[in-house]
Amino acid sequence: MPSLDPSINLNNKLIDELCVQFKIQHHNSSPYSPHMNGAVEAANNNVKKIIEKMTVNYKDWDKMLPFALLAYQTSIRSSARATLYSLVYGIEAVLPVEVEIPSMRVLAESKLKEAKWVKQRYEQLNLIDEKQLTTLCHGC
Repeated sequence: MPSLDPSINLNNKLIDELCVQFKIQHHNSSPYSPHMNGAVEAANNNVKKIIEKMTVNYKDWDKMLPFALLAYQTSIRSSARATLYSLVYGIEAVLPVEVEIPSMRVLAESKLKEAKWVKQRYEQLNLIDEKQLTTLCHGC
């Protein structure tokens, strides 16, 4: 029966011969040693738990994956006191619900005319674009 260890595919005689032939120093890193990859396993378990709570049956998991990842990346981690998204991009994520609901609320409360609402909505979207550009250029 074949082993389920994925590192075996990269640790065999053929790979060793190729490494010698092309003068490559082959090293195993944590992805090839599952017991060394605890952080990834913990993150995967968290995403799995989120998906389990969101799905009705096991066949729907793939449809919920983007939503589960968004929830995972935008929830505050107690250890870092920040979201994963903010740690990577430098600003908090603008959720779709935060973009749409305030605009509709403003329209309902202030009874704005449609043209004025469109103008305000356009300005809000420009602000979001500026935030996205700032995020993209954060590492520049």
